[in-house]
Amino acid sequence: MQVEQTGAAVIDELNLFSEEQLNIVPFAGSWTGGQVGEHLLKSAGVVETIFGRTVPTTGRPPDEKIPMLRIFLDFSIKMKSPDFILPSDGFHARQPLVDQLQKDWDRLGEAVDTLDLSETCLDFEMPSVGHLTRWEWINFYVYHSKRHLHQLRNILANLQ
Repeated sequence: MQVEQTGAAVIDELNLFSEEQLNIVPFAGSWTGGQVGEHLLKSAGVVETIFGRTVPTTGRPPDEKIPMLRIFLDFSIKMKSPDFILPSDGFHARQPLVDQLQKDWDRLGEAVDTLDLSETCLDFEMPSVGHLTRWEWINFYVYHSKRHLHQLRNILANLQ
C-alpha cells in the first residue's frame, strides 16, 4: 500500500545521507536534508489528528477532497510551508529523525488497518480546505511526503 511504500522510501532516502550531508544547504534557497526531515516530523501531527476526535462524514463522499490534495504531487510549483511546521536552522542528527519518522509511519499504517477511514477528523482543519476525513488526511500525508521525497532526492543529487 502507498503508506508503507512511501514511508519506507522516505526513511531509505534519509539513510542515504551522511550526517554531514544532512546538514549542508545544497544550493541557495534550499532546505537541508535534515530540515526536510524535521518538516516531515512536524507535519506528522496529522497522525494525531487521524487518531483524534471524529464524527461520521455526512453530506459528501469521504474521499471528495483527495483530488485537490494531489496538487502536492505537482513538483513544478513552489509551495510555502505554514509557519508552525517550518524546520529549525540548527544541526539535525539523522538517527533520531529516522527513528521518529518510522514510528509515525508505523502509526499511520495502524490507522489504515484499524480505524474507520470515512470519518471526519475534528481536531485540526487544513488551512483553506477545512475538515478532512481520515482517508483524506492519510492521502495528504502520502502526497506531502512524496513531494518531500522528491526534494530529498534533489538535495542529495546536488551534494554528490
